[in-house]
Amino acid sequence: MSAHIEVRSLDAPAIGVARGRLREILIDCVEHGASVGFLAPLAAADADAYWESVERAVAGGRRILLAAAEPDGQLAGTVQLDVDTLPNQPHRATVSKLLVHTAARRRGVGEALIEGVERAALREGRWLLTLDTATAEAARIYVRMGWSLAGEIPDYAMNPNGSLTATAFYWKKLGAQPSEGSAR
Repeated sequence: MSAHIEVRSLDAPAIGVARGRLREILIDCVEHGASVGFLAPLAAADADAYWESVERAVAGGRRILLAAAEPDGQLAGTVQLDVDTLPNQPHRATVSKLLVHTAARRRGVGEALIEGVERAALREGRWLLTLDTATAEAARIYVRMGWSLAGEIPDYAMNPNGSLTATAFYWKKLGAQPSEGSAR
């Protein structure tokens, strides 16, 4: 991880303050082909509505939003940890929306965010993580960081341009897990 990247959790009020930059990051990623649930062109109002929904989920304790800032304080990327699981899944969480602004790529921001989300998961007692991606660049980061490919589903989602894309599913066990049969 690059020492000059600060990864921090954003609470709901901080998300509201940062919404303009969060909107820019999301729109930039979609414009550059990231299959993160949106079609291009992504309207600013739709991006804002998305971040408002994230803000509500964070306020409700259902999601954790991490943001990476470069030395100038500018947010460069984000990642989310969905901890809203069913009663039989208190040990796992889903990582989603690893977003790095194109101007900040290849500087270790993605890796810093993944390291941060893994630490956040352990703090929450979540030691089994899952995620999915349709982006080869992201897949390389996950594999390099010890994630295992579970499989791929063809034509699972659409790219921002509307073309169908396969989606790969990954998993990773973190730290020491409780013995089999125990709850947390």
